[in-house]
Amino acid sequence: MGVRKRERAEQIKEAKKSMAFAKLNNCPTSPRKMRLVADLVRGKKVEIALHILKFSQKEASRRLEKLLLSAIANWQAKNEDASVEEAELFVKEIRVDGGSMLKRLRPAPQGRAHRIRKRSNHVTLVLGANNNTQS
Repeated sequence: MGVRKRERAEQIKEAKKSMAFAKLNNCPTSPRKMRLVADLVRGKKVEIALHILKFSQKEASRRLEKLLLSAIANWQAKNEDASVEEAELFVKEIRVDGGSMLKRLRPAPQGRAHRIRKRSNHVTLVLGANNNTQS
C-alpha cells in the first residue's frame, strides 16, 4: 500500500469515527407513514429527537425510537473514550425506502377480487457528531 493511499485511508477512517448508523429492514409499516415520523427528527439533536419520538402518538415512532437508541449504542461502541453529551450527536441523515410488498386478495362484489398491497420499508439512520475538540 502506497503512502498516499494509506494516508487517505486514515483520513476516511477518522471521518467515519464521528459517524454511526443503524438500519431497520422489512418494517411492516407503509413508507408514507414512516416518512411522516422521520421528517420530525431529521436534523435534530439526539436528545430532542428522543423526546419527540417518545411522546409521539404514531406507531412508527416507537420503532424509530428503538432504531435511534441502537445508532447511539453503535456510536458509543466506536468511541468508547468519548461521552454522548460532549459529542453533541445529531440525526445527520434518515432515509426511508420502500421494501417488499405482500400482495393479498380481498373479495369484491360480483365474483371479482381487489389486490391489497401490504407495504414494508427500510429505514437507514445516520448520526453525526459536532465535536470540535480533537483528543
